[in-house]
Amino acid sequence: MAAAEAQVRVASVMHVRCPDRLPEDVFRQVLEQCAELSSTVQALPPAAALVELKGALLYHGADARHLGEVLRVRTLSRLGVDVRVGIGPTITVAATASAQIDAPGGVLAVEREEVLDWLGPLPVEALHGIGPKQAAALREYGVHCVDLLATIPAATVQRLLGGTAGRIAVDRARGIDPRPVAPRALPASTSVRHTFGRHTLDGAQVRGALLELVVRLGLRLRDRGQVARGLTLALRFSGGTSWEKTRRLPEASAHEDDLRTMAYRLIDAAGLQRGRLTGLVLRGEDLVDADQVAEQISLDRAREDRLVAEAVSDRIRRKFGPGAIGPAAAFRRAS
Repeated sequence: MAAAEAQVRVASVMHVRCPDRLPEDVFRQVLEQCAELSSTVQALPPAAALVELKGALLYHGADARHLGEVLRVRTLSRLGVDVRVGIGPTITVAATASAQIDAPGGVLAVEREEVLDWLGPLPVEALHGIGPKQAAALREYGVHCVDLLATIPAATVQRLLGGTAGRIAVDRARGIDPRPVAPRALPASTSVRHTFGRHTLDGAQVRGALLELVVRLGLRLRDRGQVARGLTLALRFSGGTSWEKTRRLPEASAHEDDLRTMAYRLIDAAGLQRGRLTGLVLRGEDLVDADQVAEQISLDRAREDRLVAEAVSDRIRRKFGPGAIGPAAAFRRAS
C-alpha cells in the first residue's frame, strides 16, 4: 500500500458537476468560469468538467479548496447554477468526491495523504468508473467496499471484470490514476447521410438504409477513438418537409449494437406511415474520446462475442474497404 501512496499526486484536480439537464449555453458559461481559474479545462458534456489546478495554485496563491469555493460562488452569483466541486490528486478521486456531495452544491477536497482512508469505506459503486453491472459482479463475491477491492490481488478482480477493466478498478481503488486533465472544449458532432434515388415508402428499404448508416457511423467513431453520448435522426420528405429527433444513449458508445438499438427507436418514434422519404441523416452527438469514458462490463457473453466480431469486421473493412463486410439487411438493400 505504501507504493500506491507514493503514486498519488498532490491534490490539484477539480471535478465540477453541474445540475442535470443544464442547457448547453449555460454549461458553456460554466466552462468559461472554470477557464478564469485555470487554462487547463476539459469539458465532460453534458454537465461536468475537469480542471487542472497545479499552475493555478501558484498563480492565485490559494489552496485548491479555496479555488473550488471561488468557482462555486461565481457560478451561483453570475449564472444561478450551484455546482458540486470535488478535488483530489487524481481524476478518479476528484470525480468520486463530487458525486458524494449532497445536492444542490458544495465543495469536497480530499488531500493526498487522506485518499486511501477516505476511499476505503465507500461502497464499490461509489468509485468513479465502477458501473452497476461491475458493482453487482463484485458484490456477488463479497467485495462491497473500496477498501476490499484495493486489497484483493489484481488477477482475482481481472477474472471477475475482465483483464483491463479489472486492473484499472484495482488501481483506482488504491488511489492510482495516471490520466492527465486534457484541455478539451465542448465536443463536435459527426453525421452520415443517405439519399434515396427516388422517394420511398418501403419500410424495409428505409431500415436497411438506416442500418447502413449505423455501420458507417460506428466505424467512423471507432476509427477516431471516439464515442457518442446521443444520436439524432433527421428524415427528409418529398415536398421539402423534415422531421428530427435526438435521444441520449444509456451509455456513451461507438458499438453498432448500441447505435442500432437507439437508431431503431428513433425511426419508430417518427411513426412513418405514408411519408415519402427522400433521405436520412444520422448524427452522433456529444462526442468524447473513448478513453475518457469508463466502459461498463456487460457480463453478457453474446454481446461480448458480437463486440469481438465487430473488431474483426473493422479490420476487414480497413483492409478491403467499407463495403467488404456488413449486416445482411444493408447488403440486401444495396442489391
